[in-house]
Amino acid sequence: MRKPNDKTLKEAIEQMFQVYKIKRRFDETNVIAGWPDLVGKAVANRTKEIFIRERKLFLRIESSVIKNELMLMRNQIIQKINSEAQSELIVEIIFL
Repeated sequence: MRKPNDKTLKEAIEQMFQVYKIKRRFDETNVIAGWPDLVGKAVANRTKEIFIRERKLFLRIESSVIKNELMLMRNQIIQKINSEAQSELIVEIIFL
């Protein structure tokens, strides 16, 4: 039986994210860790560098063909990332 002040684990974690202002960093880490699930293993294996800075996703792709494909899909990738994060986490993708 829950007391009136009791919180679920999910509520407690969300509150901790707000208090310490780390939700954005947590979501950014999730994007990087989940890159293979987002784009597939073939693309992820050819991704040599991936990081997020100032709401921009930076990618270094070793295959020019895959790089071109990702350039065409950049809007869908941004939408998918932001929808999963439930916030505007990424505004731009920059290829290095």
